[in-house]
Amino acid sequence: MTQPTPAPAVSPSTVTTVDGLITAVLAGEHGPLPSALVATSVFWIHHGTRLAGGDTTYLNQYVLVRLGGSFGGCAFEAGEIDPSVCRDSSGTPLDALLREAPRPLRIAALDAYLSEIRPHRVAAAADTAEAVTLPAGTPEVRAKARDAAIAGLLDIGQGAVVGLIGVVNPLVAAIRARGGEPLPCDFNLKATQWGDPVTDDMHAVLDRAEAVVATGMTLSNGSFDTILERCRSRGIPLIVYAQSGSAVARAFLGSGVTAVSAEPFPFSQFSAEETTLYRYRTAGGA
Repeated sequence: MTQPTPAPAVSPSTVTTVDGLITAVLAGEHGPLPSALVATSVFWIHHGTRLAGGDTTYLNQYVLVRLGGSFGGCAFEAGEIDPSVCRDSSGTPLDALLREAPRPLRIAALDAYLSEIRPHRVAAAADTAEAVTLPAGTPEVRAKARDAAIAGLLDIGQGAVVGLIGVVNPLVAAIRARGGEPLPCDFNLKATQWGDPVTDDMHAVLDRAEAVVATGMTLSNGSFDTILERCRSRGIPLIVYAQSGSAVARAFLGSGVTAVSAEPFPFSQFSAEETTLYRYRTAGGA
């Protein structure tokens, strides 16, 4: 695969927190004023997955926002948002969602906005992102390919401790295949498929890790800013694998995030056909 031209660094003084990014977007600093835009459709999706050979059933909830030709998405914890959000929020001015909605819906709206003003496919055409085609096939085939693409953003030595914040078993295996030693952290799992203990103490992971791979779900639960600041202060790579907020995570490249695997909707688990994710790297790589 052709390596992308590194994405331009974003000044840390410009974007350092998610709320700061939302404020800048509301002020029109990134494109059209959100007050002039409307969220045509809001979706609520709930699904479960158990991969062959595993003993974990992943339960995922997503809220999605349609803006023009783009979708924004964000996962959320059970009970945070109910299906009535589709009736209540579809057709709402985008600025109202960015200001007043529950946090996952705010992230989805922000993601839709940033995806619309700079679609991932346009970044790939400009060689600032690398388009990676996930093969058609079973959930196991597609998950393995996706997580190998994510782990491929790691540039680590043999035995490097890699904090994994947000655990999926194929990604644990992919990090090991790259020579890393995963240090998994998740609020909903106690052990990996192979019996590795999973901690719920993110701070202990951030203190030990030589590199961090974090899910876009951290945007939803509010831990992203902490992870970003800690990796920045320690000078360690932060790779974000993002279905949630793929364009939001991209906005922090060069401001604490060193690489992003961006997977816009429709996500890989919703199709058995070929789909595309987009890999971004900063000039320093991951």
